[in-house]
Amino acid sequence: MAQSYLKKWYFWATHSRLPSAIDKAKTLKDHWNGILNYINNKIDNGILEGLNSQIQAAKDSARGFRSTKNFIITIYIRMGKLQFNLPT
Repeated sequence: MAQSYLKKWYFWATHSRLPSAIDKAKTLKDHWNGILNYINNKIDNGILEGLNSQIQAAKDSARGFRSTKNFIITIYIRMGKLQFNLPT
């Protein structure tokens, strides 16, 4: 259903004489599969973008790591939400 609606709108937009509608139709065509996947599955990449943002913050706060291994360990510590219940 969504695909047929998008096809109709795309046809209208590309055959209109409105430059902005034609531009938007080209953008829609470039992202066609992603739009249909979201409509069908209701899944987006917002969670991944948020995780990537937190990883970049960890990278920036350290100002460089001596090795990739240390960077990966830092990611696990920050992203893993580990509970360190040390005796007090």
